[in-house]
Amino acid sequence: MFVCTVDQIDSRGTDDDAVAPILADRAVWRARGAVLGPDRTAGDEFQLVFEDAAAVLPAALRLRREGPWSVGIGVGGVRTPFPATTGEARGDGFLTARAAVDAAKRTPHHLAVVGPDPAASEGVTALIGLLLEVRSRRSPEGWEVADLLEQGLSQAAVAERLGVTPQAISLRARAAAVRLEREALPALVAALAALDAPAP
Repeated sequence: MFVCTVDQIDSRGTDDDAVAPILADRAVWRARGAVLGPDRTAGDEFQLVFEDAAAVLPAALRLRREGPWSVGIGVGGVRTPFPATTGEARGDGFLTARAAVDAAKRTPHHLAVVGPDPAASEGVTALIGLLLEVRSRRSPEGWEVADLLEQGLSQAAVAERLGVTPQAISLRARAAAVRLEREALPALVAALAALDAPAP
């Protein structure tokens, strides 16, 4: 299991409650694969639980892109059946998630993974950090192309929608490292899933 503990960055410097909109989108997060949560655990913190690495990684990347969050992904057991809220849930995944969000606050890209194998967890955190570094250099135009391609549009269709040439879209996609990210994500998901694999 994967538990995300998510804490608002520099919440003392603002009166904005960034958690409330997340809680209002509970159905959206469930559609993205969350099996429990989101639930507020403190004033500026919330938690989500995922069963699948292929769901938790995109969710964590989305949170880092869209909001001022430190994101900790804890790998470990969560007792079933699930209770109504994450605050009532128990398991090692919640302990590793707490360690992960504390570690995330000390990383350049505010995302960390903690699981049963510390060395493997640090390796996965480093690889995700590389992806986040690539994303941090992406221009608004690059994000526009990346988002449209992620929706399933071809480069020709993206070019037509944006009123530019296919060659321009190809250049934007290359500069945004869209293909590199697409090729790296399955390997990152596999590495994250391996942290949750039962010991032989």
